[in-house]
Amino acid sequence: MNSGSAKLSFLPEDSNPVQSHVARLRLRAQTELDPLHILDFSDRFLIKFLRARDFDVDLSLKLLVNYERWRSERTTAAAESWSTEYVIAMETETQQQGVKVIFDLEGWSFSHALQINPALARKISSVLADSFPLKVKGIHLINEPIFFRPFFRMLRPFLPDKIKQRVHMHGSSYHDSLTDFFPSSLLPPEYGGEGPGLEEACQQWTNRLLQSERLLEQIAAHRTGDVAVGNQITEEQEEEPVSL
Repeated sequence: MNSGSAKLSFLPEDSNPVQSHVARLRLRAQTELDPLHILDFSDRFLIKFLRARDFDVDLSLKLLVNYERWRSERTTAAAESWSTEYVIAMETETQQQGVKVIFDLEGWSFSHALQINPALARKISSVLADSFPLKVKGIHLINEPIFFRPFFRMLRPFLPDKIKQRVHMHGSSYHDSLTDFFPSSLLPPEYGGEGPGLEEACQQWTNRLLQSERLLEQIAAHRTGDVAVGNQITEEQEEEPVSL
């Protein structure tokens, strides 16, 4: 296995160490995904996958292959989730630092649990852990019902050890525990913080998705999702401040 280094994530994209890893990943990706060399992969696109796996070329290649497979198989519901994740992954700082997410399971019913079988659990864990170029630094569940735990026990064997260690269940007492993992300034008052309220935060995010609509359409239609190749709208053109 090629040993990676998280420190490379913070180097300029045109630096020699970064470019060396990009060249290696491009060669491996062309061999794995494009033996006829019909496709091309831009530096910016490949760097996302390298950053997500601390510049370990083997793991970055696996992530890229899974991502392309997932794009070809995703459902309409998955495509909506994909849009959100892709916009999150646009920002360089997010690629470097990773993300922590909070899932509010209030209203999650027993009928939802009955829809989950081992095959679906495996697919969920695959998408969550190894199908998108983001570092998942923490998964925080709040308001999870008692019967959620048996469901999670079915999902858990399919998760990588790192992800297992980063799942935290807070129950209904999350006001006391979320601040152990998130700065109070980032949490909404509804979650015991001092940041923008949930309604304001959701409106900001909706605006961001709407601003990125053209880019997301082109990514969805592109063969590999790498719109930096050719005369496509680039991410730099879409990255504008969110205005309310």
